[in-house]
Amino acid sequence: MRILGIDPGLRTLGWGIIESQGTRLSHVANGLCHSDGDDLGERLLSLHNQVGEVIAQYCPDQAAIEQTFVNKDGAGTLKLGQARGVALLTLAKAGLPVGEYAPNRVKKTVVGVGHADKGQILHMVKLQLPGCNPKGADAADALAIAICHAYYGGTQQRVLKEVRA
Repeated sequence: MRILGIDPGLRTLGWGIIESQGTRLSHVANGLCHSDGDDLGERLLSLHNQVGEVIAQYCPDQAAIEQTFVNKDGAGTLKLGQARGVALLTLAKAGLPVGEYAPNRVKKTVVGVGHADKGQILHMVKLQLPGCNPKGADAADALAIAICHAYYGGTQQRVLKEVRA
């Protein structure tokens, strides 16, 4: 199963793709989508197009995205939510089932503690995906989200398919 993980952001959206075969995980690709444009609509369209290109190039079977957390900066949270919405729309348009995970759950799954920092996430992603060299912290986070989905969401999706068959 090929999983696309997305770490949403308005300026920089991280993405990472892993292959999951049972309990074995391997790195496929990762990168960053940088929004272009003068206004919000153009920037969101830019992210939509770039995520669409990633989907077309790597043909994932499933996707996972980080849930938005509310922080002190309401405007920042709203912008993050808009970028996340565009990513979700792009995934849905491609027909991909999507798992959504809280940041603390992703960190606990990959690092072992729910309040890990970016350096710890990067280190553990590299350990779990040998040969992987994330293109930035957002790409490492996206790979961590994909790993989390492989452990939780991917299993649930397979069980549901077997039950329905």
